Amino acid sequence: MKALQWIALSAALTCLPFSAYAQGKPAGKDARVYFVWPQNGTVIKGGFWCRFGLRNMGVTHAGDTYPNSGHHHLLIDVNEPINPNEPIPQDKSHLHFGAGQTEARIELPPGKHTLQLVLGDAEHYPHVPPVISDKITVTIK
Repeated sequence: MKALQWIALSAALTCLPFSAYAQGKPAGKDARVYFVWPQNGTVIKGGFWCRFGLRNMGVTHAGDTYPNSGHHHLLIDVNEPINPNEPIPQDKSHLHFGAGQTEARIELPPGKHTLQLVLGDAEHYPHVPPVISDKITVTIK
């Protein structure tokens, strides 16, 4: 009976690293993601180049598992918080920059829009703790 308990415990401990990985890689100490441009309150005429900044971590491609690194995700007009236990969605409101991009040309309809950056790990999970920018508002004329 003791042998079965040890086998069960060994199996459970073997699976532990995989479940921890599924919830995101550790964030770098004092990591910060932010907008280089635009800034909060900017009024923009038409499409624009959105530039992403990152401190105390590196930018890499999706799928790359380098320590202390990740790739950008841009959230457009997203009100609900990101679930740290699920991959960041990919749709018209959650843009993925898995090729390691640090800027992108963005086209939005006229009106007010919110923008927020989230750094994702190799599998698109938020880091632990999440590396998320302040939410900014831009107006498109």
